[in-house]
Formats: sequence, structure tokens, C-alpha cells
Amino acid sequence: MSVPKAMTIAGSDSGAGAGIQADLKTFAAFGVYGTCAITALTAQNTVKVQGVVEVPADFVVLQIDSIMSDINANAVKTGMLANAAIIEAVSDRMKHWRMEKLVVDPVMVAKSGDSLLDPSAVDTLKNVLFPLAYLITPNIPEAEMLANLRISVLEDMRRAAVRLKELGPEYVLVKGGHLRGDITVDILYDGQNFEEFKGKRVKNRCTHGTGCTFSAAITACLAKGVTVREAVTRAKVFIMEAIDAGFEVGQGYSPVNHFYEFYGIKRR
Repeated sequence: MSVPKAMTIAGSDSGAGAGIQADLKTFAAFGVYGTCAITALTAQNTVKVQGVVEVPADFVVLQIDSIMSDINANAVKTGMLANAAIIEAVSDRMKHWRMEKLVVDPVMVAKSGDSLLDPSAVDTLKNVLFPLAYLITPNIPEAEMLANLRISVLEDMRRAAVRLKELGPEYVLVKGGHLRGDITVDILYDGQNFEEFKGKRVKNRCTHGTGCTFSAAITACLAKGVTVREAVTRAKVFIMEAIDAGFEVGQGYSPVNHFYEFYGIKRR
């Protein structure tokens, strides 16, 4: 039996709410076989990141090649890439393996506020990896930094999407969860048209891993062959349900529940 496959290239979260752990759980929830290449180890819980050990870029390459030469992947997503050397190495391997469905989640800061990307690597991310991306998925703070503009209303999100599209990705999804209001709006831009994806805001503290999970859900759907618009639609429903049914563990931002359907929890 042929099964859709997806790979995540990201950091490990020892608290298992975000990063590689969240991505693999999301892939499994969508019935997609998940593989991974780990870029960094983090000592992390729901409160903060206590430490980071970056994986050498050549070993990240070895992990990617090991997977692609045997198992392969229908879609790939990136998360925490840590530094410029890893970004350049990942970009090189995506070109080598001719990966068309590459989702780039430009992870820069953890939910706790701790930095997950060397500030000097931001230009490398924009100039080297973004041009290879099928879709990039920045949240509001990331879009502000990457597009160099302040975002406070939907029109600002559209302006940011236009600027980010100029960097080369096929699609840009600016996630609006950081804006105030009872309705969250994400904006997808393809270079010509804007499309809004709306959802009722879920008000709880179970938001650790939200961005990783959302982008992983999109990647899983792309691996199954659906359009980017359908992938975003399905992923948004999934992340809203996962937040609503989240696990209240730890003293900080608790993780979302990737297997809410397995537990029979569907509150919305």
C-alpha cells in the first residue's frame, strides 16, 4: 500500500509540544508517514527554553539525504533552522532532491520569547530558502521582521504578503493570530489574489506548538495531493480543534492536542 510521506526539518522540543515532536504527531494525525532531520536540540518546557545545542550542518545534510535516498517525501516542511550554515545546507539539499512542495515556517522565536534563530541568519533565510519555497507561513511578529513593516490591521497583513512574495515563494500565508479580536484571519497570497481564512478565536493557554502544528498540517495535506487552498482550509480547522482540546500540562503555555479525535474530544 502506498502511503503519503512528509519530512520535517526542525528542532527537537524536549517538552514535545512544538518542533519535531509536534510535526510528527501532526503527520500521524493526518495519516501521513512522517520522517525528520533534526537541526537543533532544545532543553525546553512549557515555560521557557533553557538551552540549545545546534546540530552541525553536515549532519543535517546526512539526515536529509538518508531519508530522501530511501523513503523520499511528497512534501517537506522546515521549522527551527538555527543558523545560516544550516539554512544554506537545507537549501542545497532541497534543490538537489528537486523538492517542489516545500513549506517554510520561518521559526524565529519560541512561544516563551526565547530566540530560535541567529539574528544574522535572517537575510540568508529570506534570500536563500524563501525562493525555493512553495509556501511560507510567517505569523505577525515574523512577518513584521521579514517584511520590515508594522502590522496592526488586515491591510498591513496584505502589504506584508506582497513584500514577502517578492522574495520568491510561490505562496505566502500570513497568519493573523497575534491580532486582537474574536475572529482570527489568515491571508493567503499567490502574487495576484488574496484569500482570507477565518476562524473563531479559541481562548485558552493551550497554544504551545501552534505554528509548528499548523504548518505541519498544511504539509501533510500537500503530501496527500490537495491544493494549497484546501490544505490551508483543513489545517486551520485542525489547529482550532487541537487548541480547543489542548492538554493543560505544565505551568506555562500548554501544548495543543494533536490527537483530539483519537481521544473523542471535539468541542467546537
